[in-house]
Amino acid sequence: MMNTNPTAEAWDDSGGATSNNLPNQMAQLNVNANVFVPSFLPPAATLCQGDTEIPRETKLNLPLIPSQEATPADSQASSPMDWENQATGTDNSEIESEEPSGEAVPVANGSVSNGTEGGSKAAKKRAMAKMLVTERVRRREHVNIVFIGHVDAGKSTIGGHLLYLTNMVDKRTLEKYEKEAKEKNRETWYLSWALDTNMEERDKGKTVEIGRAYFETEKKHFTVLDAPGHKSYVPNMIGGAAQADVAVLVISARRGEFETGFEKGGQTQEHAILVKTAGVKHLVVLINKMDDPTVQWEGGRYKDIVGKLTPFLRKVGFNPKSDIFFIPCSGQTGQNLKEPLGDFCSFYTGPSFIDYIDSLPPFDRDCDLPLRIVIADKHKDKGTMVLGKIESGSITVGQSLLIMPAKDKLDVISIVVDEEDRVDAIVGETVKIGIKGIDEDTIFPGMVLCPASSLCSVTQLFDCKLVIMDYKSIICPGFSCVMHIHSTTAEVEITHIIALIDKKTGSKTKGARFLKQDQIAIVRFRSRTTICIEAFKDFPQLGRFTLREEQRTIAFGKVLKVIDRA
Repeated sequence: MMNTNPTAEAWDDSGGATSNNLPNQMAQLNVNANVFVPSFLPPAATLCQGDTEIPRETKLNLPLIPSQEATPADSQASSPMDWENQATGTDNSEIESEEPSGEAVPVANGSVSNGTEGGSKAAKKRAMAKMLVTERVRRREHVNIVFIGHVDAGKSTIGGHLLYLTNMVDKRTLEKYEKEAKEKNRETWYLSWALDTNMEERDKGKTVEIGRAYFETEKKHFTVLDAPGHKSYVPNMIGGAAQADVAVLVISARRGEFETGFEKGGQTQEHAILVKTAGVKHLVVLINKMDDPTVQWEGGRYKDIVGKLTPFLRKVGFNPKSDIFFIPCSGQTGQNLKEPLGDFCSFYTGPSFIDYIDSLPPFDRDCDLPLRIVIADKHKDKGTMVLGKIESGSITVGQSLLIMPAKDKLDVISIVVDEEDRVDAIVGETVKIGIKGIDEDTIFPGMVLCPASSLCSVTQLFDCKLVIMDYKSIICPGFSCVMHIHSTTAEVEITHIIALIDKKTGSKTKGARFLKQDQIAIVRFRSRTTICIEAFKDFPQLGRFTLREEQRTIAFGKVLKVIDRA
């Protein structure tokens, strides 16, 4: 239909006029037309943790960001409060769901521009809110996954092969590792070098520190934590387990190796217990080395290992029907890591490892709790950087926080999640945070970042529910050992046995003078140093602990009450 309106509303409404008519066309332009503002919202539909799927028919109506030519009425179309409501996802019915485009939102040095120099605070706040909406809608769910198991089970090899299969390590790099490994007569270790980065680990073939990497699947973003398997490095393994959402227990199917790792003295049992006490609810058991000459993908060997592990894991507290999943694989060849086995294996018809972890249900995380970030490490990189997992709440660039127990104030100047610069991060994500206002030498693992309005509890005296797991002697008041809680360790002493708890009835009996193996009790601890700790009911990850003595795990428990807060 021909446009009867004599005023042109677009450049293509010229009706084929030549450049000679250009002055007339310019005079006829509608200068009062609405300002066009492009949408910065990428068409991705991956949601923040805990959100439900959004219908494709719905649409996100974002208010305009006022530009220098905008009228006052345009700039007041939406209040900052409306932006805050949309940023927190209170109205999911307005969000449009499309196929992911993979486009990133441009953020320079963590700063946000509102399109005008020296614009109003309200405009800057709306611009920041829009950036947070864009960021959170497009992200995949962040999952921390720790690889555990006996030494030489193949944890680092599997982790390295996963990085290759998900294009996080290129073929040229692996060829370089393979050449270097052959020169050291370690040709089968080259895949593990993607995670074992220092020369000591590569020379000995043993993981010492927690290896870190990441990869992405269709639905999720995984941070890999490669835990050491040797018993001398169990404290490092506990630090990795404390950050994990999912644990992968790697078992060697090679004849003799499974038995060595699973029997008393091996690390298979202790690692499974430690991840359970750390709060991990999903356990994937990867039965590795199925291609070994002593196994050759024999179904009987696979079923024998499953039959021995299942009763033990049930006793630890994992539900075999809902919490555990067994997968046979070969870390060296990559079989059943990404591609299913298909007809190759008759005794297993389930999904591959990547397909299974990608299909895990979303984790229930509460962004409304006060911020708690447990510091796991620190380093210098154009300033002071701290590494840790957000256990609750959320963090944004420009935020002012306190570091406990020192109570020193600091400012957040940058946020990095697995090499990606961010303007914010939420609960469940492992982050590197650039900070200023505090000396790096005063920062230690186990310290906690929190807002001034909700300080983390700091104390030396606290009551706990304690489960004695493996201790041949008796435990009396005055007994001391090492406590591992989140990312810190502290020497503690039992000052008082408050009550014994009956396993069957839950009834409490006061007056106990000592404790012994398999008993449950409420006790009072005193720490030699001041530590950051919270009641389990308030912040579960800061209220779980493990007790060790002479390189053995002897007990575990949870904090019931914090006394004499500092």
